Amino acid sequence: MPRTTSFRRLAFMLAATPLLIGSLGPRTNFNERLLAAQNRERAMVQVPPLAWDEDLAKGAAQWAKHLSRTGRFEHSPDAPGAEPQGENIWGGTPGYYLPENMVGLWAAEKRAFAPGIFPYASRTRRVEDVSHYTQLIWRRTTHVGCATSAAGAEEILVCRYRTAGNVIGEEIL
Repeated sequence: MPRTTSFRRLAFMLAATPLLIGSLGPRTNFNERLLAAQNRERAMVQVPPLAWDEDLAKGAAQWAKHLSRTGRFEHSPDAPGAEPQGENIWGGTPGYYLPENMVGLWAAEKRAFAPGIFPYASRTRRVEDVSHYTQLIWRRTTHVGCATSAAGAEEILVCRYRTAGNVIGEEIL
């Protein structure tokens, strides 16, 4: 290969590098990565994968914005007469965490998980030690939609689930 051709290729690659690096940023394909991280956890316990739902994501975005605006960190109330939705929330330093890290904090609760009937699914006997994880792997849940907001001091992630999990008296897996 002539030297000028090699030089041109090298010059082109160097010029394109900022574009390539930008497309590989920590927030690239954020929603797809959130979904994939959750589905990896579900695959480990052999439950069907979740599908992304834009309506759930819109509701999650509204609640994430509300939490950012108010500085509160709480689950949303169920809408009267509406089908209940499951919900996981997460908060952390804005822009610092990858989507896999966010889901990973919920998934880390599996160390306290014991298969069985909800809420008796925790080795610690404390449902709050496993409730994010149980929603994540709930067998009857089929759809998820998530959104973040960083309007306040914390970045907030809200994921909404249909069919809701963590139903008292039901088997998780």
